[in-house]
Amino acid sequence: MLRQVQSQKLLQKLSPQQIQLMKLLQLPTIALEQRIKEEMELNPALEEGADEEEEDTDLENEFDEDTSEEEDNQREDFSISDYMDDDEGASYKLKVNNTSPDEERKEIPFSVGVSFQDMLESQLGMKELDDREYQIALYLIGNLDDDGYLRRDLASIVDDIAFSQNINTTEEEMEKLLHVLQEFDPAGVGARDLRECLLIQLRKKQPQSGIIQLATEVVEKQMDEFSKKHYDKISKKLEIDEEILKDVIQEILKLNPRPGNSMADGQKSFQQVIPDFLISMDDAGELQLTLNSRNAPELRISKAYSKMMEEYSKTKDKTSKEASMFVKQKLDGAKWFIDAIQQRSYTLLYTMNAIMEYQRDYFMEGDETTLKPMILKDIAEKVGLDISTISRVANSKYVQTPFGTFLLKTFFSESLSTDSGEEVSTREVKKILEDCIAAESKKKPLTDDKLTKILKEKGYNIARRTIAKYREQLDIPVARLRKEL
Repeated sequence: MLRQVQSQKLLQKLSPQQIQLMKLLQLPTIALEQRIKEEMELNPALEEGADEEEEDTDLENEFDEDTSEEEDNQREDFSISDYMDDDEGASYKLKVNNTSPDEERKEIPFSVGVSFQDMLESQLGMKELDDREYQIALYLIGNLDDDGYLRRDLASIVDDIAFSQNINTTEEEMEKLLHVLQEFDPAGVGARDLRECLLIQLRKKQPQSGIIQLATEVVEKQMDEFSKKHYDKISKKLEIDEEILKDVIQEILKLNPRPGNSMADGQKSFQQVIPDFLISMDDAGELQLTLNSRNAPELRISKAYSKMMEEYSKTKDKTSKEASMFVKQKLDGAKWFIDAIQQRSYTLLYTMNAIMEYQRDYFMEGDETTLKPMILKDIAEKVGLDISTISRVANSKYVQTPFGTFLLKTFFSESLSTDSGEEVSTREVKKILEDCIAAESKKKPLTDDKLTKILKEKGYNIARRTIAKYREQLDIPVARLRKEL
């Protein structure tokens, strides 16, 4: 049996404008430029350029005739029917150029060159292979990863090439052609694991000296001991002293564990970091904060669309009403977007200014030990914004300071209490940890227990597991793996 029930609920919903602002807040500077270009292509009522003030009456009268003619031509260029069924707005292009002729151009560099696969294919063409063997070897090259390794099982590749290219082959033939690839440069390419990669490189070295032969034996038979740095076990099995073992290890360390990466590094597009905030110090020694917006063009509402709105609002027929609704929608969208961009700038500056004042000692001196404990809640309470808003501001944003360019979220850290009761940042503890490890004897590196003891002597009462966690966050291996002869 159906019943009608009346209930009252309190819901909190975000308006489309609020959602748009939240999305813009989390965009870094370089992504914002692209987002503005996309919006300008989608909305013809949005134009580049600052709003211009009204010109003098005399100038208006002087150019009145030309202006009227220009407006008529401009009005003819805008046909509502072109946009009513075209949401993408692909019928026009806009070029954004927000720099003056004398401004220094800082363009993002991209590297161009021969790819890793192209280099291998050129070497394959020099081998005496028939068409069938060439196609199989070419398929093997396509299965190499960016490091130059063949991570896939040969049986799987045999099945794939039979299905995709209708070439029937065997694992034995595939193995034979793989050995052909392993003769190519860079040495080590085509290996199936690190051990095979290093062995290929060692066997290519000529002449085979005693040190190289010993290095080959270590990689071939004692790879596990070498990776764990159990040097005493290696020297005992090889019956060699420490000086010879040191030469053997240096020979192995000179090898390239990622042969494909030596070419791939040259092909990856290197992109410079674009800071979102700029902090500098003026002549009076005071900090100055600016928002980096040189790549973001100024926006305004199209005057042509505004006049079209006025004209369509004067008529009452159905076609004009539909056109008026379309133009109004575009004008409202443009206004909302401009307001969202302005609100984004205000929120970013307001939040970053609070962070700069909170960490003023660091931005004045550049000493990491002066960083205060700071979490998202601290800044949220200071500026009166929600924690999620502060998180969006801090995420993926960079700040350029007199001491370098840093990711903004690295300034946020938890607090620790010293023996004297003082609250210090975990980043300060990590900096002390890094300094201790950098100054340690590599023949006898400091264990986590010893690091814990050192920090306790400095007044930081931290558990050993916390030291291990901080060390891992700093990408520092355990003491055994930091050991050197």
